[in-house]
Amino acid sequence: MILAVHQPIFLPWPGFFHKAVHADCLVLLDDVQFPRGRSWLNRNRLKNEDGELWLTVPVLKKGRGLQVIRRVEIQNDKGWRKKHLGSIRQNYVHAPYFSDYFPTVESIYERGHSLLAELNVDLIEFFWDAFSVTTRLVRQSELGIVGKGTDLLIQLAHQVGADRLLVFPMVEKHIDLDAMRKHTVETVHAGFHPPVYPQLWGDFVYNLSTLDLLLNCGSQGKRILR
Repeated sequence: MILAVHQPIFLPWPGFFHKAVHADCLVLLDDVQFPRGRSWLNRNRLKNEDGELWLTVPVLKKGRGLQVIRRVEIQNDKGWRKKHLGSIRQNYVHAPYFSDYFPTVESIYERGHSLLAELNVDLIEFFWDAFSVTTRLVRQSELGIVGKGTDLLIQLAHQVGADRLLVFPMVEKHIDLDAMRKHTVETVHAGFHPPVYPQLWGDFVYNLSTLDLLLNCGSQGKRILR
């Protein structure tokens, strides 16, 4: 059984879903530390006529010290939801599959989440449905496992019954491979190459949010991700 792990980032990039469709189970690391600096957990890129369109979810950090991801609160006194939806509508209204998927995205935004992780997981589950992903999706906090580094990975693998961990080669150097093997877990590489697909607005831009892929290619995006 193959396990993949990833933080529950905001509107994930294609590499996130590439791992998902090549694993049997993906664990969302929501009980690890939220980064102090800029992070993909609350921001990501789409595309407009000028190139990149950044969408950022404002979160509360000041005076909160070290937070785990699942406890990070959204700063809801700003009009960021309206701004996000307006930007997506303005720049993707002519995308082939805009009308198929935008209403669902809009409905997710309108749920008024107070926690960032809840918003991000709802969006991830939206992509799960759109691409008909059958991989088991589970949160770290649901498993009741805490830790860090290689020890956390070993515990998660044993908990879900996995004997292989799917990783990007750039991540493998941060893992204690000997410890993994000692606990009967091998690593396998996710051979990801950023996909090229039809986009709006001129020259192709790599590794945007997967929402760009979905609105331009629809459910065919799953084949492209593979």
